[in-house]
This record gives sequence, C-alpha cells and structure tokens, in this order.
Amino acid sequence: MSTSDDTARTDVESRLLGGGTYRSLGEQQLSPAEERFERGRRTIGLLLAPVVTLVFLALPLDLPPSQQTLAGVLLGVIVLWVTEPVPIPVGGLIGVGLIVVLGVAPPADVLAPFGSSTVFTFIGAFILAQAMLKHGVARRFAFRVLSLPGVGRSTARVIVAFGLITCALSAFVSNTATVAMLLPTALGILSVIAKLMQDRGLVAARFDPTRLRVGAALMLMLAYGASVGGLLTPVGTPPNLIGRGLIEEATGERIPFAQWTAVAAPICLGMFVVLAVVLLLLNKPEIRRIEGVEQYVAAARAELGPFTRAQRNTLIAFVVTVALWILPGIVALIAGAESAAYETISDRLNEGIVAVLGASLLFLLPTDWRSREFTLSWSDAARIDWGTILLFGTGIIFGSLLAKTGLAETIGGGSAGALGLSSTFAITAFAVVLAIIISETTSNTASAAVVVPIIIPIAVASGVDPLVPALAATFAASFGFMLPVSTPQNAVVYGSGVVPITTMIRSGVSFDVLGAILILLLLPLMVAAVGLGG
Repeated sequence: MSTSDDTARTDVESRLLGGGTYRSLGEQQLSPAEERFERGRRTIGLLLAPVVTLVFLALPLDLPPSQQTLAGVLLGVIVLWVTEPVPIPVGGLIGVGLIVVLGVAPPADVLAPFGSSTVFTFIGAFILAQAMLKHGVARRFAFRVLSLPGVGRSTARVIVAFGLITCALSAFVSNTATVAMLLPTALGILSVIAKLMQDRGLVAARFDPTRLRVGAALMLMLAYGASVGGLLTPVGTPPNLIGRGLIEEATGERIPFAQWTAVAAPICLGMFVVLAVVLLLLNKPEIRRIEGVEQYVAAARAELGPFTRAQRNTLIAFVVTVALWILPGIVALIAGAESAAYETISDRLNEGIVAVLGASLLFLLPTDWRSREFTLSWSDAARIDWGTILLFGTGIIFGSLLAKTGLAETIGGGSAGALGLSSTFAITAFAVVLAIIISETTSNTASAAVVVPIIIPIAVASGVDPLVPALAATFAASFGFMLPVSTPQNAVVYGSGVVPITTMIRSGVSFDVLGAILILLLLPLMVAAVGLGG
C-alpha cells in the first residue's frame, strides 16, 4: 500500500486545508459503485426538485398564497440540498431568487438576514481557523489532545474525549463559537491520524483524507456535541434564553440557573452517551487502535520546535477572541443571567462582532515589521469557505420567512387541531417533533421563537401545565442534525469538506429520533425531581 515515490502520496494537510462544501464527481476519489450512486442521486434531484415545487404550488390547499409559495419553494430547495445536483449554496440561492420572483416578499426583506451576526461569526471564525491551520497552531493543539493519558491510543477515545471538551465549552460559550474555535483542532487531529495511517501503509498512497469515516465521526461529534452541551445552562445557546423567557412570561414562574442545570444535566449525559454510540456505529473508524501513537506524537512535537512569531500572533488573536466569547457566560454565573451587567456585556460583545475583531488582529500583528508583513494576508483570508457562509445565509432567510408569513404557525396550529391533543405526554411529544422538524430547515433560534409560542396556548387550552411541553420544545429546538442549514455548527463542520451530506443526514436522523425519545422520557421526571414549576 505504501510507496517510495513521495510525489505520488496525498498531501494530507493541504487537502484538508482546501476542504469545501461541494466537490464535483471529478474532484473526488470514488469507487465505481460510489460514482454510480452519486451520479444517480444528483440526476434524480435535478428532475425531482422542480416537479415537487410545481406540484405543491398546484395543489388546492386552503393556505394564503405567500405561505403555499414559500412551502413549495422550500420543498424544492430541500430536494436540491439532499441530492446535490448543483452546489448546495447555489441550491439555496436559487430558492431565494424564486421567493422574490414569485412575490413572497420584497428583496430588501428577503436579503436582510444576510446581515445576521451569525454570518459575521462565520467570516471571523473561518479567518481565524485559516491562520491556525496555515501556521500550524491547530496541529500543536491536536498533538496536545492526542498526548493526553490513554486518549491517543484509540480512535474512539479520541472522538469521545474531543466531544467531552466540546460539550463542556458549549455550556458557557455559544455553540457556534465553540465549534468555530475547535474546528482547526479537529482538522489537526484528523490530519495526524490520516498521516499516521498513511505512514503505516494502512491506506493507499493516493487516498482522500476527506472521505475517512473517522473524520466524519470526529466532525459530527464536534457539531452535535456542541448542541448537547449547549442545553446544560440557560446561557449555553440562544434557544434556551428565548424558551425560558417565553415560559416565565406565560407561567409567571422563574426558572433559576441552578434548577435549569439540574434538569438538563441527566438529559445531556444521556444524549452524549447516545451520540457517541450512534456516531461510532454509523461512522465506524477505519482503525480502532492507533499503534505507536505515543512515539509518533512525541517525535512530531519535537519536530515542531518552539513557537514562531506567526504562531504566537495567531494564538494571541485566538485567545483574545475566546476570552471575549466566554466573558458573558462568566458574568452570567457571577451576576446572574437577568442582571443588567450580563445584558449590557452580552449585547456589546456580540459573537459576530467579537469574531471579526479577533480576526482583524491577524492583519495588525506583524511577523516582520520592517517588511510590513503581518500574520495573515488577504489572499489567505480570501480562501475561506464562502460557500458555507452563503449556505447558512439562505437558511436564515427561509427561517425568517417561515415566521413572517405565518407558515410555521399554520403548520403547528393545524397539526395540533388535526391530532386532537389533550394530554401532557401527547402535547409534549408534538412539541418535540414540531421543534425538530422546524429546526431542520431553519436556525435553532428561529425554531424556539416560533414553536414555544405555539405550544403554550395549545397546552393551556387543553388544561395542561405548559411548563413541560414548552421546555421540551426549547430543548428540541437545539436539535435539527440532518442538514448543514439546520444549525450554525452543522454548517461549520460541513464547510470542512469532511462530512458528505448523505453521512450527515444518516447520522442526524438517528440522533434526532433517539434524542427526542430521551427528552420525552427524562424531562418530565427531572422537572418533577427538582420541583420546577411545582
């Protein structure tokens, strides 16, 4: 499997550094069977997307025209996203164009979400990641994780340990920021594992490191682990704050920080165990044990030598960015999430603004002042994955329009009436399913903002305490693991080019279902155990 001709070997680092959201069939290394499947999937999508849209638009539904048009276009776009006949970002742009042409909303309203702070978080974080990868800082972090006692010997342990780090951080830092800061380290770990497999002759000399199952498992653990950890505290993710505020307004009862964490902790623990099992079963790593990893890591770390000026500058920019991302969570712990200090700091240290300010440091910290050379050049920054930024921008647009046109409320109210919901369990199950479905095609923040106000009046009208159903909808709003547009963290890891869309869908559906079951089983028990609402 190995070869003495180094020029025939895959350059693992440059291949991973150049990952992107979409590659044509000619740009991938596929087996004949895989190529036939991919060609068929993309051909079907090219034909099916317009048919689905046109058929839905022609149906005699009792819906306002704007809602039916939006739903038809969104269904067609989902087909394009799943089957990839065109690059996924382009599929979203086609949908956005059709929405304006078909009169759902004026262009200024449709395109406004492209100014979302999340889009700027992506831009700033991707530029930071580019510097960390270019200058080898991510590789240093990766070796540090792999050198932890007992971790580096097993691919499963590496994935689980990385997931635990992700969960712990995302409990206090936004999920998007957590994934953005850890993505370079994940790519660095994958690079080390891929090169080790290459050096040991476990893969062909000319292999594609972006198609390794261990890479997909590691990246999905990063994205999904952040969503799981974000549930642990009220400040872990925006849907928590939105849902808690709506619940407290409707019921008149506060949900203290400690009680929220007590309710969420067992659910998060159960979800993490399920997540690890699902990812390792569905994306079984090519190798279980990494033989000789201690010697390999020690030798590689020795070769790295001391920190260079560029690495120190990159580390400064990274630490400043992370410190400002973490600061609101620290203030919430000390002063409380309802305090004026927390509100002021969280508003001003918006994660998107922090990301672009941190990235800007890379263009201000010099590596050679006499030559006026700085840590990163614009040509380096321009190589970030703009496709992911476009993709998530279009996802935000569809989420915004689902709320503005009233389509989400129509779906929720109509479904609840048709199902005749009356018990706490039935309403809670409906809340979880609705939140997950809506979060698949919109941001999790939009899902919470749309679903919780639907569920509370349904519960009250049925004579049911709205606390458990509304809290279940809040937790489930952080789900949506199937598509890159479902959550910002999905979009970030998809932008690495390591997770094929079919792999994300297969893993995401499995975790959606099992996570929903965990919420239904554990949430009512934990709410009763801590005396919340009682």
